[in-house]
This record gives sequence, structure tokens and C-alpha cells, in this order.
Amino acid sequence: MPVRATRTLVTRAALPGPLHQLDELAGNLLWTWQPGIRRAFSEIDPHLWESAGRNPVRLLQELTPADLHRLAEDPEYLALLGEATAIQRAYLSTSRAHIDGLSTDAVVAYFSLEFALSASLPIYSGGLGVLAGDHLKSASDLSIPLVGIGLFYHQGYFQQVLASDGWQHEEYSTVDPAFQPLRVAQTPAGQDALVSVRVGGRTICARAWEVQVGRIRLFLLDANIEQNSPGDREVTARLYGGDSEMRLRQEAILGVGGVRMLRELGINAEVFHMNEGHSSFLGLERSRALVAEHGLGFSAARLAVAGSTVFTTHTPVAAGIDVFPAELLIRNLAEEFPDSSLNHAELMGLGRIHSGDHAEPLSMAVLGLRLSRFRNGVSELHGDVSRRLWSGAWAGVPEEQTPIGSVTNGVHLPTWIAPEMADHFDRHLGSSWRVRPTEDSSWDALNRAPANTTWEIRNLKRRQLIDHVRAVLKDDALSRGLPAAISHLDPNTLTIGFARRFAMYKRATLLFRDPARLARIVNDPDRPVQFLFAGKAHPKDEQAKALIRDVVGYTRMPEFRGKIVLLERYDMDLAAAMVQGSDIWLNNPERPLEASGTSGMKAVANGALHMSVLDGWWAEAYTPGLGWAVGAHAKKEDPSAQAARDAESIYELLETEIRDSFYTRDAEGVPHDWMRRVHGSIAAYTPRFNTDRM
Repeated sequence: MPVRATRTLVTRAALPGPLHQLDELAGNLLWTWQPGIRRAFSEIDPHLWESAGRNPVRLLQELTPADLHRLAEDPEYLALLGEATAIQRAYLSTSRAHIDGLSTDAVVAYFSLEFALSASLPIYSGGLGVLAGDHLKSASDLSIPLVGIGLFYHQGYFQQVLASDGWQHEEYSTVDPAFQPLRVAQTPAGQDALVSVRVGGRTICARAWEVQVGRIRLFLLDANIEQNSPGDREVTARLYGGDSEMRLRQEAILGVGGVRMLRELGINAEVFHMNEGHSSFLGLERSRALVAEHGLGFSAARLAVAGSTVFTTHTPVAAGIDVFPAELLIRNLAEEFPDSSLNHAELMGLGRIHSGDHAEPLSMAVLGLRLSRFRNGVSELHGDVSRRLWSGAWAGVPEEQTPIGSVTNGVHLPTWIAPEMADHFDRHLGSSWRVRPTEDSSWDALNRAPANTTWEIRNLKRRQLIDHVRAVLKDDALSRGLPAAISHLDPNTLTIGFARRFAMYKRATLLFRDPARLARIVNDPDRPVQFLFAGKAHPKDEQAKALIRDVVGYTRMPEFRGKIVLLERYDMDLAAAMVQGSDIWLNNPERPLEASGTSGMKAVANGALHMSVLDGWWAEAYTPGLGWAVGAHAKKEDPSAQAARDAESIYELLETEIRDSFYTRDAEGVPHDWMRRVHGSIAAYTPRFNTDRM
């Protein structure tokens, strides 16, 4: 059945013969982590590259015939293009890795509601999507036979705009496939792939867009097609948009529709990985298919499906999990899972901690746990928290034996390490850090690297970050018709970054518990400190929005103005600038509510030192002298007492050890104690906290 949809018609100048490889390079997101490929676009016109949102597809559409003629006649550029093409073709020529137990034509299907691959493709909100994007990129580097399944949101995730009082507002814009490296996925017969799901008494159809991520294919289901009613076309409009019913329908398209799309595409998926509970309906769909095709009973089918399913939970609190009441679930999915094949009471029981409690709603996390055989949290501590949180689902099993393990998250190093730092690693570590990043020996030589050279790079990245912040503040002011903002940020001052989703447990305002003491720290004439904040609140989280407003209020106090700044419109590009340019990465959640905290891993890999409560990954990583632990080890005390203790710890560390180390310099201005910590931190943590190991 052909897929009918309104598409933007884009006309552009034809690429001359010498430039035809540009389409090949733009069609694969490998450029997001291969600088040699990215330069083939950025050096065409650096200003146009920025104005095109660092999006190669849009950049090529902006070029004039005169631009293309100039490039086609430029031998230096053609040499650069040839090198980029050779890099991509050599990378893609690597054979797939052998995975024990997986058939030679089979793949692992990785399902996630969001994927962060590039700021120019805004189908992500935060850490969950960044983790999913890094997962695909490392799978590509390792040649793991994997495909991704997600949703294409034609309005993406919101852009954050702060009102004059600091209150967050959300703006949405169209994410047009015509300006993205997407193509409509095809069946083996060469037809546009289309699947349908019965939801709420109606049939919702979805096509799939295919995205090439290095060696990995990602398929994004899209309900914005003419077969659907206007209302149903909105099911995949916004990430985390709408009410509970809209969320349930999105997750039905992802889980049920995603499994069907794999079949439609002729992809033999033998292992399914659910990245959080959003995709848990895939277990029901796979079980339904076994019942229909092989005559199994549902219980037998469910056990067979679980044996090839992995479930990763990222949430340390039950309130963070999607739950649906029985009436809503049955009203929407009764036709897909009729009572005759899957008793509705049994279906609800699968998603309840206490299966027989008819008042308990269905938890997508519990459903995912019950429909999988392999289950993990995202740090060692989070594994403990998850066993405690979900132990009730295994009645009679001691909490410590609850079958949930842990695989600590990591980050994709080539995506997040600054090009200048990557070149520095190449000079002193050779290629080992790229091809064997999980081995300690790949990083050992860094402890012998010259401190002054690394320090120069750290100064450069801090200066670039401050320049970026100044430009952003100026542009934001001008866009509001205000005088250009004046920033007192100093590129030579100890700079601390705090960037993450705003949520109550992340305690963004902890730093301001004693404003007078903080003012003395940031305004010290000899050893000043400056802070950069960034992050979004969920559109419906009014408490988190109030936190943002409160931080904005503090930044406007005379003693903090220009020394503490909150940046709006947080995205992957701003995140990269902050983790690459900050001297310290601050994380102060209420323990043990931080599941992992991968932003700190990105900062550490770039030479920042980590300063955090012993929660998430830091609880297993922290080594004295290679970063700082905020507060004492876990104590049983009320949140207010914990906050007071942790704030006191932050102030004390800043007043003493941290500033002493950063500002104590030799005659050439190099802080040797600080650089010893930086080199040691990179060498100790980076081999462990990367997605290749994960």
C-alpha cells in the first residue's frame, strides 16, 4: 500500500561532478563524530554552516551555483572532500562483529522513545535520548549488528524560552524531513513500508523514516501521513506531548508498531532491547504473534519472548514511570489484544507489582520487567535502588536476590571529546584511545603528557565557552528588543558547569543556600569562581519551572550578576560546549535519586574535574584526589538536613582545596597540582565510563 503524505519540495543547485560525494557524506550521521568528515561541510563556509544549524543537508540546500562552482574549482577543498569520503568509505567497509548466539543474518533491535544524535535532529529531550544516541554510535564503532526503533516527531521537543520573570515557556517548530538526512524506509519488494495499529477503536497507520548512523540503521515511525485523521496524525507530533492517552498511543505505535515494522522491512531481529518502559508493549506484540503463528498459549509465548529481551530501567523513583489505569488501557488496546487471546485481567496483572490488586494501575516499567529475562539499572547504586523499588514484583524473593542487575552507563567519546583534546590524545596516546578505549593501557601515557600543553587546551576551551555564552546572551537580548547583555564572565576564571534536566531531586538551587557566603566566593578578587547553569524542565513540571525561575532570580542579584549565568535553549550543542569548556562539573542530587548522570562522564573526558554527591556513577567511580565528593557518605537523615550538609561541603571545598589547586601556578602560569588531577582523572575514569564498555 503506498504511503501518501504531504512532503516539502526542495529545489537546490545540482552538485557538480567533483562534489557528488557531498550527498553521500550528508546522508550518514557519521559526520557527528568524525571531525574529518564534518570539516568537509564546515569549511565550505563557516558562517553558513552555523546559520544552517550545523546541518549538512540544509547547508547543501543553501549553496548557490556560484558557491558550488567555486568549490568544484578549489583543489584544496577537493582534497579535503576526497579525504572525508575515504574516511567514511573505509569506516563503512568493516565487517559486522560476531555475536555468540545470534544468527548470521539477525540483529539486535534497540527500542527507545527518544534518540539524541545531533542538535539538528531535535527528537530528544535529555539524558535518556543522549544515552540512546551514544548507544547507537558505539554499536556502529564496534560493528554490532543492531538496528534502532523510535518515533519521528514532526514538532520535535520544545525550544526553551524564558520570560522576563524567568518562567520557562515552550516553543515548537516543524522538524521537516526535507531538511534532514532521512529517507522513507522500503520493504524488500521496494515499496514504502507501512504498518498499522488498532488504538481506541481506530486504525492508526505509520510509515518509517530511515536514518543511517554510521553502520547502524535507525527507523523512526511517523503517523503524520494522509491515511490518518488529523487527530491521529498528531500522535507522533511531539516528544512527551499531550495527556496520558496520547502517551499510551505513542507507546503503542513504538512497541507494537515497531515490531511490525521490523517484520515489514524483512529484518530478522532475534534480540530486543527496551530502553526504559516506553517500549514495553513490544513484548505483548511478540507474544501475540507467537500465539497466532505457532499456536502457543500466552504464558508459554511470554516466557519465550522474555528469553530474548533486555530491559534497562533509568528511573530511581516509581513516580517517574508511565502508569495507565485499566480502563484507559483496555479502551485503547482491547482490539489489538482481545480478551480471548490475552485475558485483560492477566494483561493488567503483568504490569502491576501486586498482580491481583485491581486498583493498581499498569506500570510500564513493571510490564517491561515481567516481559524480559535480562534486566538492569544504569549504575551499581541504581541497581540496588531498582531491586528495592521493584522487589514486590517477585513475591517471596529476598530483596537482594531480585533479578535486576546493573550495567553502568557510559558516553560515546568521539562525539563528546573536543577536537582539540582529541588531537592532543592522538599525539600522546596514538590511536589506542580510539580503537581500544576500554583498556587502561590506552590511557596510561596521559599521565606523562606535558602539563603545559594540556593546560593550554583547557584555557582555549574555557575561552571558547565564555565567548559562546557572551554571543548567546547578546543574541537573546537583541531578540527581545533589549540592549545587548553585558557579561562579566572572565575566560581566566575557574568555571563551574551545571547542566541537566531541571527536576526537584537534582537540587539546582542548593548552591544558593547561603547567598552571602556564595557571594564572597564568586567575588574573591584573587581567586574568583563563576558558574554556568543550563537545562530544561518538563513542560508539565511546575515545580521544576519554579526552580529555573529561582535560579534566574539569583543571577540578577547585584552580587551575582555576570558571575552566575543561566543559559536558555539547552541542546546537544550547548551541552558539548559546556562539558568541553568547564573546569569543574557540579552535580548535587538528593541521594540516591540520580540513576547515573552521564554529563559528568563527558566533562571528565574533556579534562574537567567532577564534583558530585556520591550518587549514580560517581558512587562507584570516585577516587580521592581525582575529583571531589560532596557531603559525607550516605546517612539516614531528612532531605533538609542532607541539603544543609551538602551545601556546606560545596562551600568548604570551593573555599579551600579547589581554589588552592586551580590558582597555584608556576612561573609560566601552569597549575601543576590541578593538571596532575586532570590527567589522573581522564586516565582513571574514561576507560570505564564509555559506551564501548557499556
